[in-house]
Amino acid sequence: MQTPPPSREPEWTILSLLKWSTGYFKSHDIDSPRATAEILLAHALNLKRIDLYLRYDQPLLKTELAAYKSLLKRRTGREPVAYITGVREFWSGAFSVGPDVLIPRPDTECIVETALNFLTSSMYPDATDDERPLRGWVLELGVGSGAIVVTLASERPFCRYVATDISMNAVLTARRNAESRGVGGQIQFVAGDWLEMVSPKTPLFDMILSNPPYIPSGEIPELQPEVARFEPRLALDGGADGLSAVRRIIYSAHRVLNPGGRLLLEIGCSQAQDVVKIIESSQSYATFRVIQDYAGHDRVVVMQTYSE
Repeated sequence: MQTPPPSREPEWTILSLLKWSTGYFKSHDIDSPRATAEILLAHALNLKRIDLYLRYDQPLLKTELAAYKSLLKRRTGREPVAYITGVREFWSGAFSVGPDVLIPRPDTECIVETALNFLTSSMYPDATDDERPLRGWVLELGVGSGAIVVTLASERPFCRYVATDISMNAVLTARRNAESRGVGGQIQFVAGDWLEMVSPKTPLFDMILSNPPYIPSGEIPELQPEVARFEPRLALDGGADGLSAVRRIIYSAHRVLNPGGRLLLEIGCSQAQDVVKIIESSQSYATFRVIQDYAGHDRVVVMQTYSE
């Protein structure tokens, strides 16, 4: 009688591994299980996602399986995909991210779009005073990964930009993203606490914008584990009412804005009324309005200083 051949481990192909991983993520309540599996497997194999389906029957080496297995463990441990891969798509480009910076959200594209509407080019020589092209200085407070200011510099290269963050690691991340997108020379990066970096020698700004921390401290533990456990608390925690940073910026930004300059702030979807009260109490802005995102949520507050 012949001795039966030794049992062999099943051969994992790209397609079979994707199918198994999707079910595995579902059993662990991971959002978008199929997309997550594709992103992580493409990252492990150093491929684009589309390449997975061009090579769907390709078997994986043991080293590749081991690398992918480590990514699975990190994700089921609730580490965000963007931190695992080190990249997040925003607007029309990819940004390097890490645990020192907040992961850019689609919601934040609303403040970018709003800013771009004001940062018009010089192709409108007959514009009214309110529409006059802005060619001066723009300041972002709390730059994080640089997603906002780098996008603006890419889309509106005729302006000059300053970006600040209290975290030096965030400043370094934003600078690397600016350099990789070819706009490093257009942005001055400074480490500092909100507007404390602005000196009498600093030119006045035509626009200041920020996505400040606006989550109440007590609500942070209730957020998704991906956010509460992994994203920097410094970029999330807005104090007891969530408006500490918002209040501080509103009360001080008008001092370094040109007459008629604008302040743009991203806010939480339920904070508009409270933010309006802060604006009115400051008595420093001639006009203000709340802009909704594409989901119909209050997302950006725009304030304009007095012209005289």
